[in-house]
Amino acid sequence: MSISNAAPPASRRWIALGLIALAQFMVIMDTSIIGVALPKMQDDLGFSQGNLSWVFNAYVVVFGGLLLLGGKLSDIVGARRIFQIGWGVLGVGSLVAGLAGNAAVELIGRGVQGAGAALIAPSALTLLMMLFGGNPSELTKAFAVYGAAAPAGGTAGVFLGGLITQYASWPWVFYINIPIAVVALLAAPALVPDGAMAPNARVDVLGAVTATLGLGAAVFGVVRADWASATTWLVLAAAVILLGAFVAIQARRKEPLMPLAIFRAPDLGAANLAQVLLGAAWVPMWFFLNLYLQQVLGYSAFPSGAALLPMTALIMVGMIAISPKLFARFGARTMTIAGLLLLAAGLVWLSFIRPDGNFWVDVLPGSLVAALGMSLAFIPTLQTAISAAPPQEGGLASGIVNTGYQIGSALGLAVVTAIAAQAGADELGDKAALTDGFSAAFLAAAVIGVAAAALALATFRSPARRNQQVTIPA
Repeated sequence: MSISNAAPPASRRWIALGLIALAQFMVIMDTSIIGVALPKMQDDLGFSQGNLSWVFNAYVVVFGGLLLLGGKLSDIVGARRIFQIGWGVLGVGSLVAGLAGNAAVELIGRGVQGAGAALIAPSALTLLMMLFGGNPSELTKAFAVYGAAAPAGGTAGVFLGGLITQYASWPWVFYINIPIAVVALLAAPALVPDGAMAPNARVDVLGAVTATLGLGAAVFGVVRADWASATTWLVLAAAVILLGAFVAIQARRKEPLMPLAIFRAPDLGAANLAQVLLGAAWVPMWFFLNLYLQQVLGYSAFPSGAALLPMTALIMVGMIAISPKLFARFGARTMTIAGLLLLAAGLVWLSFIRPDGNFWVDVLPGSLVAALGMSLAFIPTLQTAISAAPPQEGGLASGIVNTGYQIGSALGLAVVTAIAAQAGADELGDKAALTDGFSAAFLAAAVIGVAAAALALATFRSPARRNQQVTIPA
């Protein structure tokens, strides 16, 4: 049976984009759909307030740690094959997470989900480049749709999680993935091309192991945040050693998981750094905003999720209708800096939340400003990171940029959770203390946003120089 790498006819490409956007929507939604369900899961599975963030981090650490491997496999085995395998793994992990009767099994299920997502995300981006990479104007539109699916999936996940948790039960936030995975598996052969294969290439398993364990140790050490404990410092030291070993392995291997030379591409490193810090500021915002709505304002699961729908709507409009036009006019540097500063401004507004506050004053304005900032910064950094790489390394580039965002999310949430706990966020039942903790979380995330804008100013090249050196892969 012969394998065709040709793209489908133009009439089917936009339908295929819908499937690719659905993939991005789902893998990001799975980082957030558990947000509203966390209090119920905490009661049923025995999580402590301090360890509750591991329901999120177990998914994100495995997701981020294996994304580079997923990107490499996409380039070697074929993007469509890895795309389909990823959906199968995600479905199995969702079943395990839904059936879990204790915290340990729940975290295992979330880890398996993360492994599936690590195969889906980079292969989806590779497929997008195969379908639209030959037409720069269509590529920008495709990136807008794809980019909107990510934060929309994150915010919509909170809404769906609330709806499901209140009117069904929390395991269904995982079961919902299974029929979608089946549809994706069946639809992929008819809609997307196979992708190139390099059967003689070797997979850097040791690189994948050291990267995943190193990132996991870093997140665990920061989440633990017991700075007087020798264990915390030993874990963080292990993280540094493992990540250092990963870099050393990449520098010496003939076929590394992440060729370090790829970062010589103009603005690739700057765009990825921006994605890291964008995730580090954005994800803690929705995590603690949801806790504020439920634990302080007393919202039940469904109203809590519905309260974040305005953010979803604005992000969709911003990424599809606004961001591409502004990106074409002002370039990645200006757009990234402006978006990050707007995100930080929204977070500062949210830091003024009150124990007796309300949605219209304490939540809505700040969340909309933050959402607008996210929509302006996400598309330019994503497209710059993917377009800067050579076509044959499209899967790797997509793996790197997804890794940056996801690991930034995990480490950002870990750092901000530690700060929030010190300020009172672990004092369940004490609304004043919880508000102080959540306020500190928003302010810490705002600092990350401002730091990200400053780094973007320093690292992105001028728009004119970037436009001369970055080409869209054909």
